[in-house]
Amino acid sequence: MAYNEKLASRCREIIAETHTRVEEKVMFGGLCFMVNEKMCIGVEKDRIMLRINPDNYEELLELEGSKPMDFTGKIMKGYLFIDENVVNTKKKLDFWLQYALAYNKIANSSKKKTTSKKSTDIKERKPLRKVAKKK
Repeated sequence: MAYNEKLASRCREIIAETHTRVEEKVMFGGLCFMVNEKMCIGVEKDRIMLRINPDNYEELLELEGSKPMDFTGKIMKGYLFIDENVVNTKKKLDFWLQYALAYNKIANSSKKKTTSKKSTDIKERKPLRKVAKKK
């Protein structure tokens, strides 16, 4: 079990109360809840990850169990880790998840990268010209 399945189930229940466009993706050793095609909430082994409004970042960072998200070694403003022991009741978990769900409504969706077609695609190559053999 790479992520806390019990915690994921509790998150799933709260999200389902108000949202229907939810996709779950296993990524980075955890489970990510994509709400309206945007990263919103993640569950790891002993914490949750929230995508929150960057305007509320400093204020929420001061609350118990809240830590900056530094998944790649660089702090990402607008994302928080919340320790599992802080969300041990439905009311406490709901408190945190509502910040992520509220921001999801106005958050930008990450643009999918478009890939340019390479001319090396064998099906798109033009036939070679026949070269006359010397006699």
